[in-house]
Amino acid sequence: MRRILIVGSAGAGKSTLSREVARRLDLPLIHLDRHYWQPGWVALGDARWRATVAELADRPAWVMDGNYGGTLDLRLPRADLLVFCDLGRLLCLGRVLRRRWAHRATGRPDLPPGCPETIDVEFLRYVWRYPRRSRPRLLTAVATHSPAPPVVRLRSRAEVRRWLDSLPPA
Repeated sequence: MRRILIVGSAGAGKSTLSREVARRLDLPLIHLDRHYWQPGWVALGDARWRATVAELADRPAWVMDGNYGGTLDLRLPRADLLVFCDLGRLLCLGRVLRRRWAHRATGRPDLPPGCPETIDVEFLRYVWRYPRRSRPRLLTAVATHSPAPPVVRLRSRAEVRRWLDSLPPA
């Protein structure tokens, strides 16, 4: 495994898991949020974003976290493994709220400078609706990309721990 793509709802633990996987496997870590957002939460334009993702996915090795469904067609064919953090919405909501509190005075390491952690009603709705709206789109994208990488679907904290324990220690 030289290219591992980690996806899932906000608050599912993608960034935390990706840091640990990258550390254990000694692979470069790519947080897509750090590449998509500019200071002040300004998004890259579509063409520039796709070019950036294509360049990142072309690298020989990585652990990449982030959803960005519009670029799955660029990432899935290059991935050796897809890890889908599919934890419950209440757990994800709780984590999002705790994360906001924990990073109220400092920036998150997986976000670029100038993008402080924020929460609004629309973001909370996104997390709540993820299982109905975003999960099916992700699974459809995986099914349409041939060859699709093997998928590890983690549905609980215990499954995440067991899967991590199956990796070589750092």
